Amino acid sequence: MTIELNPGSAGNLDQLCINTLRFLAVDAIQEANSGHPGMPMGAAPMAYLLWTRFLRHNPASPGWFDRDRFVLSAGHGSMLLYSLLHLTGYDLPLSELKRFRQWGSRTPGHPERGLTPGVELTTGPLGQGFAGAVGMAIAESHLAARYNRPGFTLVDHFTYALVGDGDLMEGVAAEAASLAGHLRLAKLICLYDDNRITLAAATDLSFTEDRGARFRAYGWQVLEVADGNDPEAIGWALEEARAEKERPSLVMVRTRIGFGSPQKQDSFEAHGAPLGVEEVRRTKDALGWPQEPQFHIPPEALARFREALVKGAVEERAWESVMAGYDAAYPAESAELTQVLAGELPQGWQEALPEFPADAKGMATRVASAKVLNALAQRVPQLFGGSADLNPSTLTALAGKGDFQPESFDPLDRQGAVGGAWGRAGANLHFGVREHAMGAILNGMAAHGGTLPYGATFLTFSDYLRPVLRLAALSRLKVIHIFTHDSIALGEDGPTHQPVEQLASLRAIPRLVVFRPGDANECVEAWRAALQVEGRPVALVLSRQALPTLDRGELGAAAGVLRGGYVLAEARQGAPRLILIATGSELSLALAARNSLEERGLAVRVVSLPSWELFDEQPQEYRDFVLPPTMTARLAIEAGATQGWHRYLGSGGIVLGVDDFGASAPGEVVLREYGFTVDHVCGMALQLTGGAGPGLGAAPEKPPEAPSPKP
Repeated sequence: MTIELNPGSAGNLDQLCINTLRFLAVDAIQEANSGHPGMPMGAAPMAYLLWTRFLRHNPASPGWFDRDRFVLSAGHGSMLLYSLLHLTGYDLPLSELKRFRQWGSRTPGHPERGLTPGVELTTGPLGQGFAGAVGMAIAESHLAARYNRPGFTLVDHFTYALVGDGDLMEGVAAEAASLAGHLRLAKLICLYDDNRITLAAATDLSFTEDRGARFRAYGWQVLEVADGNDPEAIGWALEEARAEKERPSLVMVRTRIGFGSPQKQDSFEAHGAPLGVEEVRRTKDALGWPQEPQFHIPPEALARFREALVKGAVEERAWESVMAGYDAAYPAESAELTQVLAGELPQGWQEALPEFPADAKGMATRVASAKVLNALAQRVPQLFGGSADLNPSTLTALAGKGDFQPESFDPLDRQGAVGGAWGRAGANLHFGVREHAMGAILNGMAAHGGTLPYGATFLTFSDYLRPVLRLAALSRLKVIHIFTHDSIALGEDGPTHQPVEQLASLRAIPRLVVFRPGDANECVEAWRAALQVEGRPVALVLSRQALPTLDRGELGAAAGVLRGGYVLAEARQGAPRLILIATGSELSLALAARNSLEERGLAVRVVSLPSWELFDEQPQEYRDFVLPPTMTARLAIEAGATQGWHRYLGSGGIVLGVDDFGASAPGEVVLREYGFTVDHVCGMALQLTGGAGPGLGAAPEKPPEAPSPKP
């Protein structure tokens, strides 16, 4: 076939740099005998133009805050990103490119934040990077409106994403694009690698809509580049996108997958498999590239890419100079900005946490959470989030903090900022009915830095967020998820809204820390722990119905939540013969059952276990104190799936749970019909122990000494 080379002579430096990107990717993928060469070969020109002429970054200082963000949403093309990182001078030596997709390398099959210097976001599941980039642009806009002052523009950078056909097919991208258009995120620019090929076929089999029209309808500026091998056209489009002040931009670049491959260009065969030794040879011949050595980097091409080190250092020093002036002119704002960018909590933040008096009527833990969240918002400036159109139900609005909206707003006009109309600096983010995008956007906000993002929906709809929860945990992103309406007790809405398997599903995600507090003060401690957990997402699982606020006079302190589990109530009649273990709304049921069983002569201990993850991280001595190995009669009570409870029950324990769907009826009726009553719990306990009687051996009188836990 005839290969159409880029405009210009074969010796053109731009062309040389572009082909350097192409063949670093081709050689690495061939060496690994695994990977996706098609996208790097086709998208190399736009990536080169962006990274050498427009992207504001310092490879020697990847964490410089006011850098532009680049997200490779089409994460399967990871070798394009790794080549860019190596060539521009990030700490990613050529030896790592040669170990692409190998054990222990910093060049995994899809980009992973925290593993490879310069990778801003973990991508691969399509659409996630696109939506995460929206989150980054939201964070940039919010922080700019909050902290910039006349003459001191400290937050002023673009977010770029490179996306493919698959990204734009995914529903999460549609959700996020719609919100981005509404919010007029003009600092967001998405380069669309429009090669019209997917893994299995051409897009004419499944994706024939007018993508440009769709994005225009979302409120985006749409720019089209007819030839993805035309650097001048790509440069023009990027200039236009950067000049736009009211809309995010989609730059549609018509590319050719596997460009240069005589046999596989424009074919899905170039998408997800190495070209093969012979096809690599033919492709190098077609594009005038030397066959040897592999991983060839012409010195003049390397020099062009490494200009980023000089430019980046100059730009970072200029920013630091502005920051120094800002510090002198606005010391309070500067101190706060420094603190939030470092991800640190302000001194005295815990003093804002309320303490709730004992109350038999009590309150729903979602209500307690609302009080805690609003108290924290007065002390923790980086709290920023909202819900998927459920603020009246999840109770997650921040009173007096304004809405993050695109209305006419001068970020330098601070009148009425505190407690008034904050404009785009508002701390309440309205995601609309877009749970999946909400989660992905929160991940982008956390990755951007400067915010402590939270989002809220009903627990049953956490299923919509599972991909982003997994990516947050994989990436060690600090995001707080608030899941209310936590069980079949929500009642009349019925089984579609009553979560059953969701708790087990959340607990199955590595690194995700789940809390299900049992009363208002456990909710306070869950929030305390959530803000202190390092490098992990957190899920707070809260009740819709009121729960008694426990009288802690004879009970264990709620601070035990910080250790994941603790002895809430000890047996009154000597050594315990039975341990009741409960979480959340079933904690008060366990206490009531314990009182009834004690009246019948059965010595019972009650253990609150609101966070399995934190409990499992405690020293063995502490865990054995709470759940002594010799005390094998154990009954767990939780209005959710029983899966997973075996680890705390040993050979002699049983679970009262819900292993079927719920039903539509008043909440108290549903709970009764599913056996969550004092009488039923007592019956199970007596059957388990063989009736009332003396204890089976002494338990330790107090927990082992341990330093205050830091999750």
